[in-house]
Amino acid sequence: MCAWYSAPPARRRGAARLAAATLVSGFVAAGVLAAAGPAVADDMPQSPGGATATIGGLKTYGTAVIHDDGGDHQVSAGLFEMSVDGGGTLQTYCIDVHNPTQRDAKYRETPWSGTSLAANKNAGKIRWILENSYPQVNDLAALAAKAGVGNLTEQDAAAGTQVAIWRYSDGADVDAADPRAEKLADYLEESARALPEPRASLTLDPAAVSGRPGERVGPVTVHTNASSVTLTPPAGAATSGVRIVGKDGKEITSARDGSQVFFDVPEDAGDGSATLTAQASTSVPVGRAFASDSRSQTQILAGSSESTVAATSGATWAAEGAIPALSAVKNCAKGALDITAANKGDEPFTFELMDTRYSIAAGASETITIPLQEDQAYDFTIRGPGGHAERFAGVLDCRTQGSPGGAVTQTVGEPTPVTAGGGTSPNPNLAETGGTSTTPLIAATGLSLLVLGATALSIVHKRKGAGN
Repeated sequence: MCAWYSAPPARRRGAARLAAATLVSGFVAAGVLAAAGPAVADDMPQSPGGATATIGGLKTYGTAVIHDDGGDHQVSAGLFEMSVDGGGTLQTYCIDVHNPTQRDAKYRETPWSGTSLAANKNAGKIRWILENSYPQVNDLAALAAKAGVGNLTEQDAAAGTQVAIWRYSDGADVDAADPRAEKLADYLEESARALPEPRASLTLDPAAVSGRPGERVGPVTVHTNASSVTLTPPAGAATSGVRIVGKDGKEITSARDGSQVFFDVPEDAGDGSATLTAQASTSVPVGRAFASDSRSQTQILAGSSESTVAATSGATWAAEGAIPALSAVKNCAKGALDITAANKGDEPFTFELMDTRYSIAAGASETITIPLQEDQAYDFTIRGPGGHAERFAGVLDCRTQGSPGGAVTQTVGEPTPVTAGGGTSPNPNLAETGGTSTTPLIAATGLSLLVLGATALSIVHKRKGAGN
């Protein structure tokens, strides 16, 4: 696995991440992953759209040595493989060396702004490495010649590429164990030039719109690298009469990059909401980030087969009053969640969030930035008119050990979920840190302490009774 080892206490990312898996020094066999905790419900997209995949394990890898205050630690370094929901395979490298990978963790294509790359001035160099090394360059003889080595195996190429990425993604002091892989890592690090963030494979912008019955609610713009996307009408469209149409008002079932689509809501429709789904088959661009809501280490794309990608956009409508459209994205540059509320109604939209009251004027739009701790689980529910509610839940995972600000040290039990609109108790469906081999021991110890405490109290009471 990718960099599972014990780091010095002062440099750890906190108890929350240490509880995610048992970190060990030395070589770790591929495919052995830490157990994941419960994840956020699948019906709550945590990214604007694109590919959703489940991580398998390391497929092509060598060995690296990480140097830190605690000494030298051997780790596996190389390519992971993911299975895409709906079909397809992805190859990725990790960009979060000190965070363990969770078994069968679900990942979503995520913009750099929602990951540690947001504050990383070298993010563009990581993309250059991906574009100019294995597996994008599968002529290993040519790659070896550029690196100045006699030859490279796939394992050498994968390990050397991962090492070069870690030097930029985590600021890690790391070397490849094999001299040929090390020379490749040095060549890639020295040659890297900044490239821009690649476009998403598929997004719908904005993620939420609102309006009145009898109108075309939108527009929603399609952004994709696919030749075309299939549009799935809202559930119950045949009954409600809501149609998906183009600019000309004609019903459509497909669209292309740049197309604008609308929800055509009948004039006699009651207050309600609907969701449009777009789906396509395409190769996900190299350099796209993949993040997980189960605190599994962030990945970056190195290769993609033809894969299924999807995105959604929701619409709400009402005859009168406030008509909010709500969406949220992670803002790792600020260590926060950005919640955008647009109000197309004729009255202010008022709601409370974390003990603060907000009011969005009629016809206005506002983005509310909610600061969160690193590794903070959040669960916000914002209720609109007519009982409609939008829930946003996940985990803020924005830092690596080498990120600006360094690691955040947290006490046992942190981070706790931030909740709003749905009560103050943590939601049982939120992602949690996975159990370790010490979990049963901790539970047994806690139970034993409770029993001992009860016994001690009983003895005290008996002695007091005897004294009286």
